[in-house]
Amino acid sequence: MAGIGIKLNNLFEKNTITTHLAGFAYSSMSTVTPMLVVILNILLMGYFLGFSRLGFVERELFSCTVLYIFIFALLTAAPFNSVLSKYMSDVIYEERYEDIRPCFFFGLFLNISLSSLLGIPFCLWEHFVGKVDVFYTFTGYCGYIGLVMVFYSMIYLSISKDYQKISLFFLIGMVWAFLFSLFLRFIMHWGIRESMLFALMTGFFLTAFLELAIIKRYFVKNSNRYSSILRYFRKYWKLVVANFFYILGLYIHNFVFWNTEMRLVVVKTFVCNQPYDMATCLAMFTNISATIIFITRVEMHFHDKYKAYSEAVIGGKGADIDSARKEMFRQLSAELMNLVRIQFIITAVVYLIAVVYLPEFGISTLTMRIYPCLAAGYFILFLMYSEIIFLQYFDDLTGAMATSLIFCSVTFLGSLAATRLPEVWYGIGVVMGAFCGWTFAYFRIRFMEKHLDAHIFCRGSLLKPGMGTRPPGQVYTKNEKTTENGAVQRL
Repeated sequence: MAGIGIKLNNLFEKNTITTHLAGFAYSSMSTVTPMLVVILNILLMGYFLGFSRLGFVERELFSCTVLYIFIFALLTAAPFNSVLSKYMSDVIYEERYEDIRPCFFFGLFLNISLSSLLGIPFCLWEHFVGKVDVFYTFTGYCGYIGLVMVFYSMIYLSISKDYQKISLFFLIGMVWAFLFSLFLRFIMHWGIRESMLFALMTGFFLTAFLELAIIKRYFVKNSNRYSSILRYFRKYWKLVVANFFYILGLYIHNFVFWNTEMRLVVVKTFVCNQPYDMATCLAMFTNISATIIFITRVEMHFHDKYKAYSEAVIGGKGADIDSARKEMFRQLSAELMNLVRIQFIITAVVYLIAVVYLPEFGISTLTMRIYPCLAAGYFILFLMYSEIIFLQYFDDLTGAMATSLIFCSVTFLGSLAATRLPEVWYGIGVVMGAFCGWTFAYFRIRFMEKHLDAHIFCRGSLLKPGMGTRPPGQVYTKNEKTTENGAVQRL
C-alpha cells in the first residue's frame, strides 16, 4: 500500500484544513469510489428510466439479481485474492516480472471456472423453476461473470499501486452503462428492467477489459511458469481460508435471516430479507470510513515503522532491532486507538443523521429498529479487519485464519439465536462475532509482540531440504577401554 502513502504525506504535511480535506478525498477516491459509483449509477438509471413504475415483482427481481451478482462474485473471488496478492508481491520483490502474466491468466482461469460451476446451476434453476426468460437470465449470468473478472483484475492493479486507475475504470464503465441504458430504453425501446441489467452488464465487462488492457501493458513478458503458483496455494492455504471466511462472515448473517419468516421469495428462485438487508447496507455505509482512515493512517505512519524494522532485521545490530520493534508496535497501538477514536465520532454523527432523516425518505420502521445493533457490529468488524491486516504484516497466517474462523462461526451461531429475539437485537450475531474475532486478534498481536524475535529468526532450516536417504543421526562416537588397573581410558 506504499503507493498512495507518498501522495498522502505530501498533502497532510502542509497541515491546513484544505489539504486535510484533499487528503481525505484522495484516500476516499482510492478505496471506496468504485462501490459508490456503481450504486450512484443504478440510482440514476432507475430515476431516468422510470424504474419505480414497474410492478413489485419486476422491481424485486432486478434488485435481487444485482444483490446476488455482487455477493457471489465477492465470495467466489475470495479464495484466490489473498494468495495471488502474496505471490504478486513476492514476484515483484524478486523482480521476476515475467511470472506475473502466467499468474494472472492461470488465476483468472481458476476463478472463472469456480464461478461458472456455481452460477450455471443457479441460472438453470432460475429459468426452469422460476420461469424467468432466457435473455434476462443469461444477462444476469454474464453480469456476474463480468464482475468476477473486475474483482479479480483489481488485485493486480492494487499490487501495482494503481488505485486511481481502478476508480477511473469503474467511472468509465458506469458512465457507459448509464448512457447505454438510455439508448436501449428510448431508442431501441427495450424494457426498463432489461435495459438496466444489460447496460450494467456491459459496464462491468468494459471495466474488466480496461483493467486487463492496463495489466497487459504493464507486464509484457510471459515465462509460462505455472507450477510455482500452485505451490503457493499449497504453501499459503491459510490465506485462502482466512480471506474466504472473512468475506463469508460479512454475509452469513444475511443468509440466516433469508431463511426466517421475514424472507421474501421472488420467482421461486431469489430469497432476500428487505428490512434486514437494507439495515445491513446502512450499517456498512455508517462505518465505511474506517477503511479510508485505516489505509490513510497505515500509509502515512505504520508502514515506515514496519519498513525500518525490516531493514534492521536484514542488516542491523541487536539493539537496533529491539528499538525498531518497540517503535513499530508502539505505532501499531497508536494507530488502532486513533482508528477507534476517529471512527467512533464519525459513526455517532452518521448514526444520528440516519435516525433523524432516513425515515423521511421512506426507510421502514422495522429497518430502523434493526439498524442500531448492526451499526455497532460493523463498527467492531472493521476494527477487527485492521487487526487481520496487521497479523498478515507479521506473516502470522495462523492468527489471521483463526480470527476469520472465529468471526464467521460466532456470527453464524449468534445470528441463529438472534432470530428468536426482538427485532432490535437481530444484529447481535454480528456484534458477537466481530467482538470475539477482534478480541482474539488483539491478544494474538500482543503474543506476536512478545515472541516476534522467535517468529522471525527461528523459522526455516539451516540445511536445504531435499529428497533422498536420511543421513544418520549419530555425529560423534566416544570409545572407551579399561586398563589393567581398572582406570577408564578415553580414545
